[in-house]
Amino acid sequence: MKKLNSILVAVFALLAVVSTAQNAQKDFYGMWTIEIEGGSVGWLGVNDNKGYLDAELLWQGGSVVPVANAYFVDDKTLIVTRTYEINKNDQRKFTVTQTFTFTRKGDKFTGTLTEPARDGLNMVTTKFTGWRLPDPGPAPDLSKIKYGEPIQLFNGKDLTGWKLINPKQANGFKVVNGELVNDPVNPEGQRVNFGNLQTEKEFEDFRLTLEVNVPEHSNSGVYLRGMYEVQVVDSYGAKLDSHNMGAVYSRITPTVAAEKKGGEWQSLDIILCNRHVSVTLNGTKIIDNQPVYGPTGGAMQADVMKAGPIYLQGDHGKVLYRNMVLTPIIK
Repeated sequence: MKKLNSILVAVFALLAVVSTAQNAQKDFYGMWTIEIEGGSVGWLGVNDNKGYLDAELLWQGGSVVPVANAYFVDDKTLIVTRTYEINKNDQRKFTVTQTFTFTRKGDKFTGTLTEPARDGLNMVTTKFTGWRLPDPGPAPDLSKIKYGEPIQLFNGKDLTGWKLINPKQANGFKVVNGELVNDPVNPEGQRVNFGNLQTEKEFEDFRLTLEVNVPEHSNSGVYLRGMYEVQVVDSYGAKLDSHNMGAVYSRITPTVAAEKKGGEWQSLDIILCNRHVSVTLNGTKIIDNQPVYGPTGGAMQADVMKAGPIYLQGDHGKVLYRNMVLTPIIK
């Protein structure tokens, strides 16, 4: 009997250890923001997908995408992999595997990315840190918010109040006939690294109105607080997705297509309040007070609670802006 009791005690102890480890692993579930060495930003979402561990990842630029695989090493270490193809020569494509290791301590983690160098002769390691993001919470009642005094972001004369994010890059922005024009043209045979333009002031929550003219096949973006990109692109006639005109890039798809043809002036009316976004394009509401769960590709900062500038993409294509007015929300 004593032997049986000892066995039962051991079994229950083992089950308790397993249960504790599983609960600790579930502490990884949720949304995490990432600061990458060198100043870039990422985002990780970990979830249970019908009984299987799954994850989505944003790394520096581009879109939030599902990972190739995700698995636990132990209750504090998560491995995530993603793959992509590149052409190293004319003969064939190569598949590159990136391995991300996340080591959690409470609501923070440290991590490393390892991937092969382009020539395959050695490994490249990138370090990063991150922390858990709080849930955005319920949608704010926009009928009850109070506004401050409107701020004219662009004076129609010069670039007063604006600066390049990276002053070492080329500036493709200039003022033409009272309009802010970005025309990043590369001279024949040259590759110029054009920069993004940001406001000198930083803002918390606000309403932003502007007019924009994006030529056929061109592409740009307006970043709210330097973190959330509202897409500016010629997507007239394209199937609705999270990369269309007025979308929050790769995060929120417009409910309806309201863009005009490329080359026509269009109006954007954007409200950012309590990590929720509303977008009205050409008088039609296409995003209605929807939560934005984390930074978009190209974000300047990872802290979603922090104020930030308005910034305009300058490295994609030609675009014209005018009548840019920001009205702060008073809290």
